[in-house]
Order: sequence, then C-alpha cells, then structure tokens
Amino acid sequence: MDLQLPDHLTDAHRLLLNELADRNQDAHGEGLLALVLSGSAGRGLATHRSDLDVYVVLSEQAARERSATRSAAVDELPISLSDLEAVPPFGSGGWWFRWSFAWTPVLLDRTDGRVPVALRRQATLTPQEIDAVLLDHSRLDGWLNYAYRALKSDRDGHSLECRLDAAESMPWLLDVIFALAGRVRPYHKYLPWELREHPLPDWPADVLLPLLQRTLAGDPAALRETFTRVAAGCAAHDTAAGHHLTQETIDDWGEGLLLLRS
Repeated sequence: MDLQLPDHLTDAHRLLLNELADRNQDAHGEGLLALVLSGSAGRGLATHRSDLDVYVVLSEQAARERSATRSAAVDELPISLSDLEAVPPFGSGGWWFRWSFAWTPVLLDRTDGRVPVALRRQATLTPQEIDAVLLDHSRLDGWLNYAYRALKSDRDGHSLECRLDAAESMPWLLDVIFALAGRVRPYHKYLPWELREHPLPDWPADVLLPLLQRTLAGDPAALRETFTRVAAGCAAHDTAAGHHLTQETIDDWGEGLLLLRS
C-alpha cells in the first residue's frame, strides 16, 4: 500500500505503519477510508519510548465492528468518517479529543480530501465557537477572576496564595489565548512545540512561554502584562465579530481593573 509517510519517521516506525495498513486493508477492504498519525510520532517529537497513535478512519459498518487496540508499540483508534466530521462543542467529552487531530499527517486518504478537511475543522474554531469559549463558558471572565485574586494576594503579602491562583489561572488563560486565535488549545506537552512550529500571531513563543513561567512564580508584572495583551486581543476580536461582548466582560470588573492595570 502506498502510504504518505513523514520523513522524520524511523525505519522501525515505517515498518509498523506499513504492517498496520496491510492488516487493516485485509480486515476492512473498501471500508478502510484513511489513516491518520497522531501523537508524538505524527508531530516529529517521538523518542525511543514513544508508541504510534493511529486513527483508523472507517466506513460506518466497519467502525461498528471495531474497537481500539493498544500495545506498547501501536495504538489503533478506529473512528468512522461521520464521527470524524462531527465537531464536539466546548465542555463536552469529545472536546478534549479535538486537539489530537491538530497538525497530524494523513498517511492514507480514500475520501477525496474529506479527511484533511475534517482534521482542520476539529482543530479550529468558528466565530460562534470562539464566543462560546470566551463568553458562554466564561473562560475570559474566569481567567480575569483568578488573575485578580492572585494580584490581591500579592498586594496583601500572601505569596503562596498568589502563586496558587496564578497557577489555577493557566488553563483559563490558554483557552482564551488560543480561542482568540481561532484554535483549540493544545495539550501541555505540545504547547512549546506548537508555539514554535505554528506560531500564534499575537503571542510568539519567546513572549508567551516566559510569561507563563513568570506567572507560575507569582510575578505580578507578568499577570499585568498578560492582561494588557489579552485586552488588546479581545478588542481586535470584538471589532472583527461586530460586537463589544468581550470588552463588556472586561469592563464589568469595574474598580478591579485598577489592580489588573496598575
């Protein structure tokens, strides 16, 4: 079978993938629609400890007859094409799997391009989804809350409490930053890699990563610098979306903004 294998793969991984393809071809025939390589190997980050994470995209009937198989070398994760094209909303169980489809090479595609389109859709957000993350699910307001609490603790001389709230703010902040860019937040393991290989327009790796490290250390200046950048991103988003909703969320903090800005 003629697979499109990334150049960075080892010979051992190439052999395993060809064996997997032949095995699934024998098992499913025309029901085998595509193979997608996820995980560290798919993104060029594999070590000698890494296994292969392969999505086996199948027809509806073939998918009903399969379950995931896992070994020390290969995890085969069957999924129907219709399930791959379904987009779980933020907060649902399926949401946490969406980034696993980001930046993944398609090894085999018999769907006339439907699979690459579905992968991109899973990893990106529509304007409506962006507002859902920021506003409906309160990720922006939640980040503001933790940043404000951390700064209050710093003001009052409570360094441990400041660091704890600063750390708690991280998932909220990353959801906000990536949502403003129209992307699903990566798993922490892949955050530095994604920032370097697929930069965010307003948050280059050499800016965001040090800010995160300083925030974890409870640095109030880092929290305030982050607020300034988030506020600017929200203003640009509101302009593009034709509303003022994220700015209203920020403005609702009233006098609390003095602490975030000072």
